Amino acid sequence: MSESYNYVVVGGGTAGLVVAARLTEDADVRVLVIEAGADKRNDPSLETPGLVAGAYADDRFIWPFQSTPQPELNGRHLRQDTGRVLGGSSLTNFMMAMFPSRKNLDTWNKMGNKGWSYNDLAPYFQKFSTSYPPSQAIRETLGGLEYYQEDMTGNGPIQLSFDDQYSVMNEKWFQTFAKLGLEMKTDPRTGKAIGAFQNSSTIESGTNTRSSSVTAYYTDEIAKRPNLKVLLETTVQKITTETRDGVVVATGVEIKDKDGKVTAITAKNEVVLAAGTVRTPQLLELSGIGDRDLLESLGIDVLIDNPNVGEHMQDHLMTSQQFPVKKGFPSADGLRDPARFKSAFEQYSSTKQGPLAGMGTSVAYVPLADRNGVMTQADRKALFDKYLSSAPTLSPVQKREFKLLREILETEEEPAIQYLCFPGSLTVTPHPDTLTDMFTSHAPYDCIGILSLLNHPFSRGSVHISSKDFAVPPTWNPNYCSHPLDLEILARTVGFVEKIVTTAPYKDMIDPALKRLPDATGDDLEVAKDIVRARTVSCFHIAGTCRMLPRELGGVVDERLIVHGTANIRVVDASMIPLEPLGNIQTTVYAVAERAADFIKESKKAGSIALPIR
Repeated sequence: MSESYNYVVVGGGTAGLVVAARLTEDADVRVLVIEAGADKRNDPSLETPGLVAGAYADDRFIWPFQSTPQPELNGRHLRQDTGRVLGGSSLTNFMMAMFPSRKNLDTWNKMGNKGWSYNDLAPYFQKFSTSYPPSQAIRETLGGLEYYQEDMTGNGPIQLSFDDQYSVMNEKWFQTFAKLGLEMKTDPRTGKAIGAFQNSSTIESGTNTRSSSVTAYYTDEIAKRPNLKVLLETTVQKITTETRDGVVVATGVEIKDKDGKVTAITAKNEVVLAAGTVRTPQLLELSGIGDRDLLESLGIDVLIDNPNVGEHMQDHLMTSQQFPVKKGFPSADGLRDPARFKSAFEQYSSTKQGPLAGMGTSVAYVPLADRNGVMTQADRKALFDKYLSSAPTLSPVQKREFKLLREILETEEEPAIQYLCFPGSLTVTPHPDTLTDMFTSHAPYDCIGILSLLNHPFSRGSVHISSKDFAVPPTWNPNYCSHPLDLEILARTVGFVEKIVTTAPYKDMIDPALKRLPDATGDDLEVAKDIVRARTVSCFHIAGTCRMLPRELGGVVDERLIVHGTANIRVVDASMIPLEPLGNIQTTVYAVAERAADFIKESKKAGSIALPIR
């Protein structure tokens, strides 16, 4: 006889542990969390902010996915490493706490998702986190941060704080953007932001260790709850179902532990999918929910024919450029010296201070811009007219989506690009063996970097199974820059980087006698496009493969996050995102998971999903 729970949560990552913790606040509810990885929360490679890059070279911590060759990016294979530990990607990401804009989330509602406006989701950004204000010393280093609203503290378990690793590089970043007319006037957490700002990070205030879903939502106290069980190093092979009156009902899951033992688990109420943007659509397809032609070609019985499963993948593309710094200016590249690294590691181990206690990055949100600065309204209109007015034939759904996307990008009040001020090298090679290779300087001198992220891409990718075996990784084809407008916008951002690095005081740090990486400038648009093709990677913000929309508009889940055609399969991770939010997406995932937990509680209270097994 199988074990029985009210809710089976697939994936103990960023979203899964949130939902499990909230549901088990009710002592009468039994929850099982199934996680493919181990509990590594205390591993120095993961809890130490400054060691974040090293995690991506260790398959104990990640799923090492690789894309198909990307024709528009010189045929390169790109990495997509997602967390395979308890805590998921919240324990392996770069800890940046960024927040979506009001217009961004209001567009979710306009797309057809009733009840998903900025005002609907805003309370959950406060519920998942507690913010600690920057210290006076940090304010002085960075020039005041007058825009920061100290009353937006929140009351949640994830800790958001400012590390103390900022330097003259960050100060000059703020001064340069102010000179360019891009000084931040509003707190980005309010849903409106243009200009340079200092993001907080998911770092515990005081201890300078990572704050993640496992440290916040699976504390020792929560782990002791008798109604919560977590299975580690266990994978879900498929969702077990039966069909009742034409509706697919999940009855549980089939799992395999690390020793290969297969067990059936019963879910009395719901199966909750929190396996991430790659694994969630894979699991739906393995369970018979997806495109009929694909499933039948692999010998999988079709329960629900929905070709949107695994489609519409979106991501933030990131173009990397490095600039040599003059002697006397700080760079994290100095830590490649074994003696300096050893000293920094020992300092952090004993005091939780020093270069490894934070990341030292700063950010800027900028409207569409190029070598001349922020583009005029007429130039923005001309750009979109060029690529969208004469676009290939689009379906009515695509036309509607592109129209809404254009409305976001064409306004000067919305950031099209996120620029990241990086305190060291991020080197892009054609086919890196591991992501850590990207953080190994390829220059014999110290550099600092500027990374440019496309907030709202037009290109759409996919994730699909190629085998009935869960152990065979799905095929990930992000189709980066398959829409030519993405390449054009990114090339123009490279041009704007040229404006940044030739404007004082940022330019005062750069040594003109040494070669930048790549050794090319973005003044010419065609050269800038070549830089994009060679130096662009994923920022690991993939989303949308089970997106929330009405079925007739290309959706996989409804506005309550229930998979269309099912009674009780719910998706709570980034795969539900209908339109990529600006900035790093972990805050949005936490907020969605908190709201999903409320949905589940409401459904239980209303008795809308109470499914005794027949």
